[in-house]
Amino acid sequence: MQALHIHAGPRARSLLAERGLRAQDVRVIPGAAGGPKGLILKSLDQHIFGPWLGASTQEVHLVGASIGAWRMATACLGDAEGEFERLAHEYVYQRYDSKPGKMPTAEDVTRGFRSKLLEVFGGREQQVLSHARYRLHVFTSRGRHVLAREGRLRTPAGYLGAFAANLMARRAMGAWLERVVFSDPRDPLPMPLHDYRSRQVELTAHNLLPAVLASCSIPFWLQAVHDIPGGPRGAYWDGGITDYHLHLDYASMIGDGIALYPHFQRQVIPGWLDKALKGRHGATAFLDNVVLLAPNPEWVKTLPRGKLPDRDDFKHYGDDTDARAKAWLRAIAESERLREEFVTACERGRIDALPL
Repeated sequence: MQALHIHAGPRARSLLAERGLRAQDVRVIPGAAGGPKGLILKSLDQHIFGPWLGASTQEVHLVGASIGAWRMATACLGDAEGEFERLAHEYVYQRYDSKPGKMPTAEDVTRGFRSKLLEVFGGREQQVLSHARYRLHVFTSRGRHVLAREGRLRTPAGYLGAFAANLMARRAMGAWLERVVFSDPRDPLPMPLHDYRSRQVELTAHNLLPAVLASCSIPFWLQAVHDIPGGPRGAYWDGGITDYHLHLDYASMIGDGIALYPHFQRQVIPGWLDKALKGRHGATAFLDNVVLLAPNPEWVKTLPRGKLPDRDDFKHYGDDTDARAKAWLRAIAESERLREEFVTACERGRIDALPL
C-alpha cells in the first residue's frame, strides 16, 4: 500500500507529466492549520526544506496558519533535520498545568505555549526573518466590532455571529473577522488576497513571536493575542479561522511555477467554520498550479486509533500524557514512508498525479 498520494491541479498535472517534480519550480509552500495533524508531515518537511530545496536557488514564499505558521517559521531556522525534530518533540511532549482529571484552562495553555515559542524562537527572530531564500507570511484572524476584544460574553456572542454570517457566504464573515497577514517586507506575497477581507502588515523581529502565537490561538482553547505591534489594534486569533487550509489564489502567480503543498488530507478547506460545509471542500481554479502531497487515507487507518494525531487525543488519553506521546511518536515514525515515497517520485522524472 502506498503511504503518499500526489494530487495536482490541471496546470500542475501537465507540468508533472512533462518534467516531473522539480525543486526549482516551487514558488510557494503553504502550511495548513490542523493542530497535531501537522506532525505527520515532519519527515516530509525535513527532506523538502533540507536537501531537496537546498539543491535549488530561487526564492520561496512560506505561508502558514496555526501549526503551519510554526512549521514555516521553523523552516527559516535553517537546520531542517534538527529543527523539525525539535518541533515534533516539543509538540508531542507538551504539558500544561491543570488540576488532575481536568482539562487545562485557556490561560494555562496560552502561558505554556507562549513559553515554548519563546524557548524555541526567542533571540532567533532575526535569523527567521533573514533567511536568504525563504519569505515568511504568518496568517492570523483579527476580530472586528464585538470581537475586537476578548471577553467572557462577547467572544462566544461574536463567534456565533461569525458562524451565522459564514453560513450565508464566506465573504460575509469578514464583518466579524478579517485576515491579517504578517509578511516578510522584502517581497510581497506572489498572489492577491482578493477572496476575503484582508490586510498585510510588516513582519518584524518585534512582532514575530506574538504573530505566531496569535496564529496558533484557537478560540476558547487559547486566549486571544491583543494589539500585536505594527498591526491594527484588536484581538487576534488562530489564522485557521479565516484560512484553515489556505485555499488562496495560487493560480494567479506569474510564470509556470508551482505551489507545493505538504498537507494531511486531499481537501483544501477555506476556513475553519467551513469544515461542516462539504460544498466548500472541492478544488477551485485557485488550485490549478498546486501540487499537494497527502497521506493515503487507507494508510492512515494503519496508524494508532486508525487516524492522524488530533486534538481529540487530549481528551482520549486525559492525564496519561505518556500514552498519548507514545501513539503520536509511532505515527511520526510511520510517516518516514511519506519522505521515502516522495524521494522515489521525484527520481522518476515524470509523475501521473491524481486530480485534486
